[in-house]
Amino acid sequence: MFDTDSPIPFHFQIRDVLKEEIAEGAYQEKVPSERELMERFSVSRTTIREAINHLVNDEIVEKVHGKGTFIKRNKQVHEWLHAIHSLTDTVKQMGMKPGSSLLFSGLVTPPDSVAGCMNQKELHLIKRLRTADGEPIAIESHYYEPKLGALLDSYDLNLITIYDVLENDLHVTLHEAEQAMTCKPLHFEDAAKLGLDVGVNALMVDRLIKDSSGQPIEYYTSVVKPGMYVFKLKMTKQGR
Repeated sequence: MFDTDSPIPFHFQIRDVLKEEIAEGAYQEKVPSERELMERFSVSRTTIREAINHLVNDEIVEKVHGKGTFIKRNKQVHEWLHAIHSLTDTVKQMGMKPGSSLLFSGLVTPPDSVAGCMNQKELHLIKRLRTADGEPIAIESHYYEPKLGALLDSYDLNLITIYDVLENDLHVTLHEAEQAMTCKPLHFEDAAKLGLDVGVNALMVDRLIKDSSGQPIEYYTSVVKPGMYVFKLKMTKQGR
């Protein structure tokens, strides 16, 4: 929402408005011209250009000289590792439309490594195929203790953002996470759902989320389609 009384600079507000509209499919190929945006928001050309440059830097759009500003398709999803993010929010930040398709929800006997981290021999598994602009990008598996899993199962798992429901509806605090990433060959079932050949190496993500008292809330695994997802980390040099 564009608010002329907000302390947030206009170019940031316009960037966010356009980013959301692009994610929702408001524009098919290109965003409106600078002149149209100037008239819509009643701001200067410099402000519009700043907003568009932000979208260019985020790899959401690209400028074509003499033709306009076009929406980039089939781009990579970039996720910064400084905080706990849902894939839904990450995809939206890239100006793409997130999607989910429920593959399984119910009680399972988890792998020993997961059971050990969660201190439970039986867990509720929610497994979903995730998409960006309709293209499969990952298969996510969320493991919860049975009572919490049953509460989540009462929602439409094709539509909800799980972390939003946990925090806002179920009042579960997601305080900290430990995450590891490895590279392994895809199994047949996962390869087929991601549109890849069996044996292709994919990025495997394992993450344990705890509450503020150190109790495990979720064990998360993800199989990520190669070339579609980039994890980014900013580092500073430590003193000797």
